[in-house]
Amino acid sequence: MASRRREALILGGVGVAAAVGGALSGVLALQSGSGAAELLAARFTDLEGRPRRLLEWRGRALLCNFWATWCAPCREEVPLLVAAKRQGLLFGSEIVGIGIDSVDKMQQFAATYKINYPLLVADATAIALLRALGNRAGGLPYTVALDRHGAVIERHLGALKEPELRQVLARLVG
Repeated sequence: MASRRREALILGGVGVAAAVGGALSGVLALQSGSGAAELLAARFTDLEGRPRRLLEWRGRALLCNFWATWCAPCREEVPLLVAAKRQGLLFGSEIVGIGIDSVDKMQQFAATYKINYPLLVADATAIALLRALGNRAGGLPYTVALDRHGAVIERHLGALKEPELRQVLARLVG
């Protein structure tokens, strides 16, 4: 009788472990298809030429904004992002601009627009990264919001308007 009970407990424990493992692997599989893992692991440089990764902001929610200096909608959107940062609307999260452009042009743009959030420089692989994140057309600007665990919670192609930005930030910091 005791051996049957022990066997039932062991089988029950194995069943629970399998269920938990299956649930976790399912979540990870879904997230791996979102492009978030690729984004977090991607290598960029900052405007000073230092290598950077979004993993540096682990544990913080991120609003990742892909843009370029030559992109007219990006030029409209950047002042909203600067204002959001200046007004303290991020509440522990961070905006990270990922420019698909040259360092020189980005530095000039950052000075002109008084960008107050980190800027990273993307190379030619950024288009593949955009596609992995759901932006099949590779259009700009493209914004991806990641929660504190690195899961994609929002994607937006095109310039965010102020009400949309406030809505995304509310989800991001909520």
